[in-house]
Amino acid sequence: MIVRVGLPRSLQERMCADLASAGLREIGGVLMARQIEPGQFEIIDFSIDELTGERAHFVRDHAFHNKALDDFFERTGCDYGNYNYLGEWHSHPELPVCPSITDLRSMENLVNGERAIPFAVLLIVRSDSPYELRVTATFHQRGVWPQPVDLNLDC
Repeated sequence: MIVRVGLPRSLQERMCADLASAGLREIGGVLMARQIEPGQFEIIDFSIDELTGERAHFVRDHAFHNKALDDFFERTGCDYGNYNYLGEWHSHPELPVCPSITDLRSMENLVNGERAIPFAVLLIVRSDSPYELRVTATFHQRGVWPQPVDLNLDC
């Protein structure tokens, strides 16, 4: 299955600004999206934890991001069939824009864990200038090897 994810320009710009503010610290959060059709999503919003990141490590604060998800669900009328959690994102300010072994294990634990999350997307981002966002995305599904995501940055 090919998974397609759109990341609107307005969110790219917001991410770039957040990355610039964070400097050399990793930051990240959760991705909230609208399902256009099976396997095709548009990211609508993302949470950001600007406090817990370090130079080469980011672990999100679950309470903070759960609140962001609750707010998103309220804004979208709890229409879980169309609007839902899509996955995770974080930055690699000084590392390649690809998932590390730690990132892959974390996503494997997420989709194969106790939370009944059947799939999730992982976005890794980096910005070396105020208007340039470099992004990679992988799709993680229970019992399946990670797959690249067809990422649309022109929406």
